[in-house]
Amino acid sequence: MLAVLSIVLPIFALIFAGWGARRIGVLGPHATNELNRFVVYLALPALLFDIVAKARWSDIWQPGFIGAFGLGAALVFVFTVAIRLRARLHLADAAIDGLNAAYANTAFIGFPLTLAVFGPAALPPTLIATIVTVCLLFAAALVLIEIGLQTERHPRRMAAKVAGSLARNPLLVAPALGALFLAFGIGVPAPLDRFLTLLGGAASPCALVALGLFLARERPADARPAHGATALLVALKLVAQPLVTWLLAAYVFHLSPQLTHIAVLIAALPNGTGAFMLAEFYRREAGVTSRALLVSTVLSLATITLYLSFVHAG
Repeated sequence: MLAVLSIVLPIFALIFAGWGARRIGVLGPHATNELNRFVVYLALPALLFDIVAKARWSDIWQPGFIGAFGLGAALVFVFTVAIRLRARLHLADAAIDGLNAAYANTAFIGFPLTLAVFGPAALPPTLIATIVTVCLLFAAALVLIEIGLQTERHPRRMAAKVAGSLARNPLLVAPALGALFLAFGIGVPAPLDRFLTLLGGAASPCALVALGLFLARERPADARPAHGATALLVALKLVAQPLVTWLLAAYVFHLSPQLTHIAVLIAALPNGTGAFMLAEFYRREAGVTSRALLVSTVLSLATITLYLSFVHAG
């Protein structure tokens, strides 16, 4: 528990820093949006490009792990989108909730936790999980959001508008450019590498501070807490995703015990900030998303500790 707490505690500190800054008036009512735009247009694209461009094929080409973790995340994402659409949510909101249920916090919690538990052998699979989560899963959500927000209903014109919006979206352009560097073996020059490291390193901290700023807002008097939706998304993230990933890793792709444990541990991580960033950026209701992130992070202290106890007992 203490090992997990030492990794998770800085997350709460950053959220509280944003909350406190808004409450005492250091940052104004528009700070959430402006800070989030910085993350979406600058910091996160730099991080996505950096992750993909500097990856090595020998590290990331593990088809079994990609299948187990990627398919597990995809199944939970699709299932969540489907049930939220049945609940008559807008497609954009359903896609954001899909991220709430399947977007693991690999960058801020995943790397230090898997390294502490499994050692250096955990770094390649954790990198794979990060690419799957912050690039592929994120891209799928972006496509659904853009489709949902289109007013054009003619199939060809709508497809053209969606394609145009996606082509201008830095969250898709950046990893695509990184993939070109990876595919052609282009090295990142040292000054650019340092620039990307500095800028990309701000993505998660700034997103967490923005979350704190959002939580410090005055809630409208008629706002509903939506505890049921929050509980559903947290259960899908902390219980369903690791369970589905375990079944796939152990019985479908027949991964080694260590790779299976790594895949399940990463799948059991709490929500990352991706869903919140998109909710704020696209001006969707972010209350459920912010609560799901907070609650899943708190409860993951218990669920991750329980799973690690099982791993060590085995």
